Amino acid sequence: MTTTNPTVLFVCVHNAGRSQMAAGFLDHLAGDRIEVLSAGSAPANTLNPAVIEAMSEVGIDLVERGAHPKILDAEVVERCDVVITMGCGDNCPFFPGVRYLDWVLEDPAGQGVEAVRPIRDEIERRVRELIAELTA
Repeated sequence: MTTTNPTVLFVCVHNAGRSQMAAGFLDHLAGDRIEVLSAGSAPANTLNPAVIEAMSEVGIDLVERGAHPKILDAEVVERCDVVITMGCGDNCPFFPGVRYLDWVLEDPAGQGVEAVRPIRDEIERRVRELIAELTA
């Protein structure tokens, strides 16, 4: 690991929705106490517009933060302390010493902002718990 702070990687298939919301919340709430990364096994071309809107409603501008879908890279996974998958299944490489969690969350793809809000709120709840655990 390259830092003394923990590194967390959020992974979902397209890296356009769930993993971007989780990374946005963790970066916003933890600041520089935790290094935050996100990636996808088959990244989309752009972020989900409903996700962008739902996150802006809670004061997190994913576009301004430079969020964009990125390909999952085994070297990135290997240097993480925690990898949280959100529907990527077996596409996430496994490395000894890395802690893996799977957050089962509804996929916001193709849904409007009304359907994305409860997903966003559940992700925020889980991210807050993760922060408390990693910074205790």
